[in-house]
Amino acid sequence: MNPPQRRPAIRAVSFDEVGGAISRLIVIAGSDTGQASRAADFLLAWWDGATWGHFPVLHLCNCDPSISEDMLIVMAYLAQEPTVYPDAWGYRDAMAALVEQWRPE
Repeated sequence: MNPPQRRPAIRAVSFDEVGGAISRLIVIAGSDTGQASRAADFLLAWWDGATWGHFPVLHLCNCDPSISEDMLIVMAYLAQEPTVYPDAWGYRDAMAALVEQWRPE
C-alpha cells in the first residue's frame, strides 16, 4: 500500500497557526454574536462530540469567511497530526467555560 499523497489544497498548518485559530474561535464562541453558537458547536464537537454535540458541516457556509477559515485551519492540522485537543494549546479552562455557557444542562 502506498503512503497517502499530500494534496495541494491541504497545506501544512503549524502548531502556532492552530493556536491562533483556536484563540480567535474561543473569543467568538464566548461572545453574543450570531455566529457564536456555530464557533462553540465546532469547538465543543472537537472537544467531545459524543457528549457536547456535533458540528453540522453546513455551519462552514453560514459563518464569515475568516471564521470558517479558522475552523479549516484546525481541521487541516487534525488531518496531518495524531489526535490532539485544545488543551494542547492551554485552552482547557476556556473549553470548560464554553461548556458552561453553551451546554449548561
